Amino acid sequence: MNVLKVSRWTIAAFILPCLIVYVGLVFIPILVSLYSGLLDWNGIGQSTFVGLDNYVKMFTRDAVFWPAVRRTFTLAGFSMLVQVPIALLVAILITRFVRRPNFLVSSYFLPVILSVAIIGQLWKTIYNPASMGGMINQILTSVGLESWTHSWLTEPKIAIYAIILVSLWQYLGYHILIQFTGIQNIPSEIYEAAKIDGADGFKADRYITLPMVLPILKISIVLSFIGSLQSFDLIMVMTGGGPAHATEVLASHMYNMSFLTMQYGYGSAIANMLITICLIATVLINVLFTRLEKRYS
Repeated sequence: MNVLKVSRWTIAAFILPCLIVYVGLVFIPILVSLYSGLLDWNGIGQSTFVGLDNYVKMFTRDAVFWPAVRRTFTLAGFSMLVQVPIALLVAILITRFVRRPNFLVSSYFLPVILSVAIIGQLWKTIYNPASMGGMINQILTSVGLESWTHSWLTEPKIAIYAIILVSLWQYLGYHILIQFTGIQNIPSEIYEAAKIDGADGFKADRYITLPMVLPILKISIVLSFIGSLQSFDLIMVMTGGGPAHATEVLASHMYNMSFLTMQYGYGSAIANMLITICLIATVLINVLFTRLEKRYS
């Protein structure tokens, strides 16, 4: 039975403009980037076809690439394994103990809508030395922990973790909102029936909330992973990839190669690698959660 009230051609006519724009803004640039990755080109002058030489250089001769990959996956790991579980726990606690939770959830979401430039400058001030008004160092000094003070953004071994902390703080509310919405959509009758059977509190969360929120959790994991791989703006505002490339990630390394050193072909090769990692990670996460959903369905 055909339940459509309009013809398929009418639907296609409405969808086609958006589809053309989407293809033009997403797929065509990807194809152009794939081709540019095979060139030795500064983005302006004459280009030279070099085949896979950019990729060979990336894997074997670029001293910044592999450390940038490691930092990118470190950021993604913290986002998936720390940020998302904390967001889920907070969403559960808000749902259970807060009578009117919308205001609190909106408050957590505020950092997400703030400009990254504002957040970066704010946290740079917080991370400043105590003599320059840095809040963290001043607090540590005031409680007798002066030995714990650091130049948070200028010490190579610490700087990337200082930025990761800011990133987790900024987007925690985003994942709290996603998880909270998913939990709110679970019928209350299920919890009431479970309570009669003796499953209440965190026991109910283990056997009811977690299995039923898995599709929403998958969305959070995918978004956090892809967002971490694309991290660029916060790093450029706070450190610019320094000191001595200590906070360089794939996205910032791609930018520096493409627009600062004018190696546009090589920067395109890094971009292609980033796209490939995103696609592979998305497929793997979907496969993992599909198995989990079948297990708990």
